[in-house]
Formats: sequence, structure tokens, C-alpha cells
Amino acid sequence: MLNISKENLTNSEEFDRFQSTQDVKNKTRYLTFNKVMFALGIVLLVFMFLPWTQNVRGNGNVTTLDPSQRPQSIQSVIPGRIENWYVDEGDIVKQGDTIVFISEIKSEYFDPLLLDRTKNQITSQNFSRNSYNEKAKALARQLEALQNERVLKLEQVQNKLQQAKLQVISDSIDLEAAKTQLSIAKRQFRRVDTLYAEGLKSRVEYENKELKLQQSQAKLISQQNKLLASKNKLINAKIDLSTLETEYENKISKAQSDRQSALSAYYNTEAKVTKLENELSNYTLRQGVRYITAPQGGFINRAIQKGIGETFKEGAEIVSIMPTEIDLAVETFIRPIDLPLMHPGEEVRIIFDGWPAIFFSGWPNMSFGTYGGKVVAVERNISANGKYRVLIKPDPAEQDWPDVIRAGSGAKTFALLKDVPIWYEIWRQINGFPPDYYMPSNSNDNAKKNQNTKK
Repeated sequence: MLNISKENLTNSEEFDRFQSTQDVKNKTRYLTFNKVMFALGIVLLVFMFLPWTQNVRGNGNVTTLDPSQRPQSIQSVIPGRIENWYVDEGDIVKQGDTIVFISEIKSEYFDPLLLDRTKNQITSQNFSRNSYNEKAKALARQLEALQNERVLKLEQVQNKLQQAKLQVISDSIDLEAAKTQLSIAKRQFRRVDTLYAEGLKSRVEYENKELKLQQSQAKLISQQNKLLASKNKLINAKIDLSTLETEYENKISKAQSDRQSALSAYYNTEAKVTKLENELSNYTLRQGVRYITAPQGGFINRAIQKGIGETFKEGAEIVSIMPTEIDLAVETFIRPIDLPLMHPGEEVRIIFDGWPAIFFSGWPNMSFGTYGGKVVAVERNISANGKYRVLIKPDPAEQDWPDVIRAGSGAKTFALLKDVPIWYEIWRQINGFPPDYYMPSNSNDNAKKNQNTKK
């Protein structure tokens, strides 16, 4: 109504017969509604300033921190054929229990006497090795004897050589003496010849001097022959020395060559023995791995290879086993935008799939059915799903996790962050901003300690 007319219609009795006009004319009703709305506004205003705990949510599953406690597949290190199963799916096995027996499928391992034949080969090769070793020792002794004999022979020949040298010197001196005697005899003969011609010497004296001259000439020729013979002996001694050195060098070289050949055969045989021993060890161990045993106590999840007589290659998975005693943990995945907010030691609330829970994200103390955890590690490489992996262990200060949960079960996580007013959280959510970045107090303390240490 525009109230253009000055006539007040509210005073007309015709409107009083309508309930709606009576309610409109009732000003007390308006006052009550205004009071209620005003009270609600005050409550809403106060509510906007209440604290709200920011959190980072993630989805993951139950796992373990120890890799040895995670589900694993038992593999065969050799190719083979399944001969007998000793367990059923769902059985509980202990460490060392036999799971399956396999047989060989390679022809080089079919011989049932393979180990005995290999041992016989090792025995024969050991005998051959010892023979070569003894031969090498005998040649070493022979070589030592040749070297000692060469020293003595060389010393003997060198003595003969020295004697020949001294004989040459002695004959040379005798030759010079003979030359001197011949010169004296010639002078005496010329004097006697002159005196004999003058009649001063008798013919007997002349003939005596002539005889002495001839004897001196003969002695000179004889001494020259002796000198030449001595020189020949010296040359022969030198030739003997050279021949002896060559002869013994050949003998010693041949002995060394034979010894090296014996040693080469010895080491070659030793290499064969080592190879055969290695093969024997491999054959022995290979027979042991025909029985596939449990590496640790656990639960037989599933038999991957089936039936009897089925063949498989080396490295093939035979059976899947789950350890019975495990330390539970949770791996969850968070968005890259929330990565700076996660720190080791951060408190986390966890909801396990299939476990009843009532969760109020802003007031975790009012939640029921949730379990406490702490961040152990934050992966530094992004996962295939485009998120970062975070590992969480049970919080010792909280109640224990349920015993009925198993590895692989789903879990939802809520990392508790900074407390902010509700109006700020609504404003952040509307604008799509991330939670406030902060550093936990223990991280700040560690950073200060590191700085003080560096100083």
C-alpha cells in the first residue's frame, strides 16, 4: 500500500473480521519476532568468533612401517615343476615350514648321481694338481742343482783360463830369455870366429861356440812353439768357458721352462678344481631350493601357481604370504598444496573403514570412534596418483587401534592444524585458500638448536 489516501483503512471494522489483518495489527507479534532474530544474530556473531581447528584430509589404507611385515610373494630361484603341495590356502605357517616341492626341468640336472660324479671329478683333478705340484718342486730342485753345478764348473774353467794366461806369460818370458841367449851366442861366435881366423883360438873352441849358437837358435824356436801352444790353450780355455756358459744356460732355461709349464698346468688344474667345487656347491644348494619354505611365520593368502606338474620359470611367484605379527601403520595421500603443512610428529585423527565413527572436523575432541596417530615420514617424491604419501604410526598416548583391522583396509585421516575463528575458515573455504602455513613448536626448537650449533 502506498498510503496516498488520507483515509486510514486500518480503522475500518471490515478488516477486523479477517484473522490476517488482526495479526498484522498485533504489534506485540512483531516485537517477539524481532527479539528472536536479534538473539539469533547475536548467537551467530558469537559463533563466528568461536575457534575452529583447521585440518588436512587424506585417504589411504592400513600398512606397516617394516617392509618385512608387508604381504610378500615367495618366488622360486630356479625353474621347475610342481610335484607336491604341503599347505592349503588359509593355513598358518612358521618360519622354515615346507610349502611346496618342485623338480628340475633342465636336462643338465637330471642325473641322479650328479653330486657323486662331480666329487669324483674333483678327486681326479686334485690328484692331477698334486702331480703337477710335485713335478714343479722336482724341477725347482733340479734347477737349483744346475745353478750350483754351473757355479763350480765356471770356477773350474776360469781357473784353467787363468792358468793358460799365466802359462802364456811364462812362455813369453822364456822366449825373451831365449832371444837374449841367442844374441849373446851370436856375439860370442863372431868373436871366436875372428880370433880363430887370426889363429888365436883353436878349432875346438870355434866348434863349441858354433854348437852353442845352434843350440840357442833351436831353443828360441822351441820356446816360440811353447808360446804358441800356450796361446792356443788360452783360446781353448776361453772357448770352453763360453761353451760351458751356453750349455748351462740352455739346461737352466729348459728346466725353468719345464717348471713354468708344470706350474701353469698346476694352476690350470687348480682353477678346474675350484670351478668343480663351485659347481658342486651350486648343485648341493640347488637341491636344497627344491623345497620352497616359508621365510617367516605368516598366513597363506593365495597359491599363485596351481596344480601338480605345472612348470614355471626362475623368479616366478609361487605363493603369497602375509606375516602374522605386524606393527600397523597408515599410509595416506595428501594434495601437493597441503604438503608444507605436514611435519613428522604431527597429530592425526584416523577413521578406519567399517569402524563406526562420528567425526566433527572442527572440534576433534567431540569426535567418537576416531583413533590417534602421529606422522612418521612424508614422502619427498610425488606418487603416481599426483599426491604425496604420508606414513602414520599409532599414537602411544591414545587408545590402541582395533585388533580386527588388517593391512590393506581403507582409512581416512585428518591432520589437525592451527586454530582459527569460524568466520576466517568460512572465508578461506569460499575463496579456495589453503590452510594457514605454520611450523610446529618442536620444529622451531630444532631449527634454533641447529643455528646455535653452527655458530
